[in-house]
Amino acid sequence: MPGCGGISPVLRWAHGALPAVTETEYGRRRRLLRPRGRNVAWVPPLLLLVVIVLLDLNTTERFRIITWIVLVPGSAAAICGVWTTAVFAVLAVVTYIGVDSAWPGQYQAGLGDFVLVALGGLMATVASGVRVRKEQRALHIQDIAETTRRTVLRPLPPHWAGLEQAGVYLAADVEARVGGDFYDIQPGPHGTRVLVGDVQGKGLGAVETAAALLGTFREAGYHEKDLATVAERLEIRMLRHRSHTTALGRADGDRFATAVLIAFPEDALDTIEIVNFGHEAPLAVGSRGVRELPSGDGVPLGLADLVGGVPPVRRVPLAADETLLLVTDGVTEARDRTGAFYPLAREIAPAGAGSTGAEPGGTGPGALVRRVRDGVLRHSGGRLGDDTTAFAVRRIRAVEGEEREGGRLRS
Repeated sequence: MPGCGGISPVLRWAHGALPAVTETEYGRRRRLLRPRGRNVAWVPPLLLLVVIVLLDLNTTERFRIITWIVLVPGSAAAICGVWTTAVFAVLAVVTYIGVDSAWPGQYQAGLGDFVLVALGGLMATVASGVRVRKEQRALHIQDIAETTRRTVLRPLPPHWAGLEQAGVYLAADVEARVGGDFYDIQPGPHGTRVLVGDVQGKGLGAVETAAALLGTFREAGYHEKDLATVAERLEIRMLRHRSHTTALGRADGDRFATAVLIAFPEDALDTIEIVNFGHEAPLAVGSRGVRELPSGDGVPLGLADLVGGVPPVRRVPLAADETLLLVTDGVTEARDRTGAFYPLAREIAPAGAGSTGAEPGGTGPGALVRRVRDGVLRHSGGRLGDDTTAFAVRRIRAVEGEEREGGRLRS
C-alpha cells in the first residue's frame, strides 16, 4: 500500500575506504519494513484485523472482542503513512459493522462501540500525520547537518597524493550529527600535509571553527615550505576567528581546538614531521606492533600565547609498512557500563601482530579504522558521549616499478 514506511534511511557517514556506518531509528525501521525493497508495513495491521475478526466469529457471545479492531488503525499509525492509516480506519469501521451485524441483536456490541472504533480511527489518522510530519522535519534537519559536515569534511579519494587513507566520523548527537571533529589531506609542492583535530564544543559554532581552520590549512599547507609556518598560520587563524566571534557578542569567544599537523616529506620516505597541538598522540601500527609517537607538550590552537609560541616540529621515523592512526578523544574516552575507557592501543595490537612484512593485512587504513569504529561502538554499547573520529593514513608503496602519485599510477 502506498504511504507506508516512506521515511528514507539516514546514515552517519564515512569516506575513504569505508562504507556508511550506522543507521538511525528511521533507517532501521525502513529496513525492517522494506525487505528486498518491497513495502510490507501494511502487513501487521492487516494481520491484526484478520485475527480479531476470526476470534470474534469463532468464540461465544461471552467473549466479544470486535471492539479491539480499534487497534488496527492505531498500529498502522505507528508504521504507515497517513493515507494508509486512513484506509485502515475506514476498513476497521466497515469490518466492525459487518461482523457485529452477523450476531443476533441481543449480542451485538452496539452504537457505543461503533463510535469508539470510528473515533479511534480518526485519531489514529491524525496521529499518523503528526508523526510523518515530525519525521520529515527531523530528516530535513539531518540533511542540512549532513550537507554542512560534507562541506567542511570534503570527500577524500582513498588513494591521493601518495597516501592511502580512510576515515570515519560518528556523531554523539544522532539527530543533528554536527560536531567539531575534522581531518584533511593537502598535497603541494613541498610534500603532502595531513591535519586532524577536534574543536571544543559541539553544534554549528564548532563546525564554523573547524571550517575556518581547514580553509587555512588547505592554503598554507600548499604554499608554505616549512611546517612550522603552517602551524603558525593555524594559530593565527584560530585567534582571528575567536576575535571575530567575540565581536559578534557570542558566548563561545574563548573556543580552542586540539590538532595534529603532519607532513610527509618527499625527500625522506621513512620520516614524518609532526606538530601536536595538545591532541591525542598518533599511533604507528605495523608488523612490529603498535607504538605511540611523541606527542610533545604543545597546547591547543588558540592558547599559544600562554606558553610563548606554537609547539615545535618533531621529526620521527615511520617505517614503510606502518600506518599512522589518529583519533579524537571521543575514541579514547569512550566508556563501557562500568566506566572503563576504551583501550585503543590494546584493541588494535592484534592488527599489527597479525601482519607480515610482505602484506600489512589488518594494518591498512581501512582495516584499522573499521576495527576502531567497531570496537568503540561495541565498548560503549552504541552510546557515544562525544563525537568520535578515527583517521588512518600511510604512504602508498611502489608497485612493480610504478609509483602512485596524486592518486594515479604513473610509469
